[in-house]
Amino acid sequence: MYGLLNLHKPAGWTSHDCVARVRRLLGTKKVGHGGTLDPAATGVLPIAVGKATRLLQYLPSDKAYVGRIRLGLVTTTDDLEGEPLQERDASGVTRSQLEALLPQFTGPICQIPPRYSAIQVEGQRLYDLARQGKAFDVPMRQVVVHSIELGDWQMEASSSGSRVEAELAIACGPGTYIRSIARDLGAALGVGGCLASLIRTRSCGLALSQAIGLEDLEVAIAAGRFKLLDPVIVLGHLPEIVLSPDLVRRWHHGQRLSLERPVTPEPQRVVDPAGTLLGIGELQAGEQGSAVLSPKLVL
Repeated sequence: MYGLLNLHKPAGWTSHDCVARVRRLLGTKKVGHGGTLDPAATGVLPIAVGKATRLLQYLPSDKAYVGRIRLGLVTTTDDLEGEPLQERDASGVTRSQLEALLPQFTGPICQIPPRYSAIQVEGQRLYDLARQGKAFDVPMRQVVVHSIELGDWQMEASSSGSRVEAELAIACGPGTYIRSIARDLGAALGVGGCLASLIRTRSCGLALSQAIGLEDLEVAIAAGRFKLLDPVIVLGHLPEIVLSPDLVRRWHHGQRLSLERPVTPEPQRVVDPAGTLLGIGELQAGEQGSAVLSPKLVL
C-alpha cells in the first residue's frame, strides 16, 4: 500500500488521532502526516501511507489558511481554547485600521510562537512547560507570510462592550503560527486578539476542495472504491529527470548515474518513461562538465 491521502481533519481531533484512525481503516502501520494541525483547527491534513511516508520531506512546504480573529480578547493559548486573560471593548477598531496593518505582517517576519505550542526548548515541548507552570522564554523565529487578505468583518456585543471578528485568508511558509498573527494584530490595534477558528485550505500541494472526511473515507473503503493518491501529483515543484529503461534498472540497484544536464542544487524528481515516480535524486558535478545523479530515495 503506497500513496497519499488528502484528509479533511475534523475539529476536536489531534493529528495523531487522525493517523491512528487511518491506520485502523487501512489496516497498515506505516502511516504519517505532513504537518500538525491544532485540535480545534480543521482542514487539509496530508497523510502518507507506506513508502510514501519517506516522501513527506520533499512535498511542497507552503500552506494556506482561512482564520477568524477575535479582537478584544486575549487568552493563555492565543485562541479560544485557553483561559481569558483580558477583555476589552473593540468597538473603536475599524476595518481600514486592520487593513493598514496587514503589510507589517507579510513577507519575512519575526514571530514569537504561542506559549502553548509543540516547539521544543531544551528537549521539552512548550505546551508541557506551560501546563507545568514553569517560567520560560519563547524563542523568536523568522517565518514568511506570502499574503494576507481581509474578508468578512463582524461586530457583536460582549461583556466588555463590543468585540470584532475578522476573517483573514493567509498564504504562508512552514512554521508560521496563525495564532501568533491573531495575537500580534490585536496587540497592534491596542485591544488584544486571539484566533477564533482556523481552516487549513492547502498543505503539501493538496487542496481542501479535494479533501475527504473520516466518515466518507470509511464508507469508501468499505465499498472498495477508495484509492490513494499518486505522490507524483504534488511533486511538480521539483525538477524532473526521465530515465531511459536501461538507467531505470541501474537506479533500482542504487547506482549513481552519469547524465548530460546542468547541475542544480534542489532535489530531483526521478521518473521512468511512463511517468511513474522512481524516487528522489541529487545532482552533483561529474567529470568534464557532466552531472552525476545520486539516489537519495529509491521507491
